[in-house]
Amino acid sequence: MNAIPTATPTVTPTFTPSGNDTLARLAEVIATRRTGDPDKSYVARLFSKGTDAILKKIGEEATEVVMAAKDGDRPRIVGEVADLWFHTMVALAAFGLTPADVLTELERREGLSGLEEFAARKAQQRDAESQGEG
Repeated sequence: MNAIPTATPTVTPTFTPSGNDTLARLAEVIATRRTGDPDKSYVARLFSKGTDAILKKIGEEATEVVMAAKDGDRPRIVGEVADLWFHTMVALAAFGLTPADVLTELERREGLSGLEEFAARKAQQRDAESQGEG
């Protein structure tokens, strides 16, 4: 795994390793409630409405994050990001994915320049498109 640059952060991170455990536990709850009674479980209700409803909810939550951030309301930002993460985890589950899949991707990107990583993804996309045209 690549090392994180040692520049002094402007904000001290407060993330702890237990966050991974929290995401894993939440993913398990989502998995167990997925096929539950939609009248008794919000997660089951989301799944019963289908993927489009789940994705719409992510869009709504993302907008609420932006609004809270524009207002500079720190507690509301945290709450709205929690809502966004939750609904994104529901979408991950809908596609057979877990937070661990996302964490693995973030670890893969760790230590890479964001600009270089973006350029590499664009090149991969161009390659895939050109192979599909032939």
